[in-house]
Amino acid sequence: MADTRTSPPARAVDMSTAELVQRGTEQISRLVREELALTRTEMMGKGKRAGMGATLFGGGGALALYGGGALVAAAIIGLAAVMPDGVAALVVGVVLLAVAGLLALFGKRKVSQAMPVAPTATADSLRADAETVRSAARNRGRG
Repeated sequence: MADTRTSPPARAVDMSTAELVQRGTEQISRLVREELALTRTEMMGKGKRAGMGATLFGGGGALALYGGGALVAAAIIGLAAVMPDGVAALVVGVVLLAVAGLLALFGKRKVSQAMPVAPTATADSLRADAETVRSAARNRGRG
């Protein structure tokens, strides 16, 4: 039966320069792939929030058009006959505009939450990674 145990990782002191360079290259490559995956995930989330906000904003605009139409109808009816029919149309128009205003407000808030579009969490992570590498290089140079 074959021995399936792996040998412990070699200490950096025991490795040749070529092995150290290869190991560093592999670690940097893995780090870049992981950061790109984080960026992709973050951007997808922001895109979804921006899309939802834009949909709500568009819905508010559409209802505002209907409200404007109802207010126009109310003005026509009110001016034509000064009857309760005009008051009813006016109430419908005001309610539609109030709903449109709320939808537009919520839509704007959703779009604002998706800003800035840049992947800020990933950028912060990259800065921290760079600082760790710089710190390790400084400490290695002293030792």
